[in-house]
Parts: sequence; structure tokens; C-alpha cells
Amino acid sequence: MSSGLSIDEYLRRLSRFVDDPYGLQFRRQFADDRGSSELAMLQSPSRDEWKQMERAVAIMTAAEKNAAERLTDEQVRRIADQAGVDPAVAAIFFNGYAIERNRVS
Repeated sequence: MSSGLSIDEYLRRLSRFVDDPYGLQFRRQFADDRGSSELAMLQSPSRDEWKQMERAVAIMTAAEKNAAERLTDEQVRRIADQAGVDPAVAAIFFNGYAIERNRVS
């Protein structure tokens, strides 16, 4: 079932697209009434979103990292709270990771 992609590798992969001009233009086209476009976050994260994802991964235990694609909503909320990040950003990130891991299998 595993693609072999670790949560740390997934985070590094996303870092290539932080504040990408084309990605940000794309996100603006699909922004909601608050100016956000969360569904495109994993395609072109803002620097702030990426820093939040980085903080969330940094506080995870080894066991959480090894099973990151199976984190429960409660675990994601706890990680977000402990890392001081937006729970929605954390949820999108971990869900995106789970989809990526399961897509390859």
C-alpha cells in the first residue's frame, strides 16, 4: 500500500512550489469570497502555509510520522494545536499526503 514517500519527503516536494507565480495566479482564479483557495494549497502553497506545514511535521513523533497517512481527525487537531498552526491547513496537508500515499498503491 505504501508508495514509500515519507511525510518529510512530501513536505520537501511541496517546498518547490512555495509562492510559485503561476500557481498563485491559478489560486487567485479560484479564490472564494474571503480570497482563499484552500483546495489549491498543495499545488502552490504560500510561504505562510508551507511554514505551518513545516511546524506541524517538526513536532510529530516518529510513530506519527510513520503512520501519517492514517492520522485521525483528533490527532491532526492535536498536532495543529501543539504546533500553533491553522487546523484547516494541517488537515489539508495530511489529507493530501494520505491521498498521495494511497494513489500510488
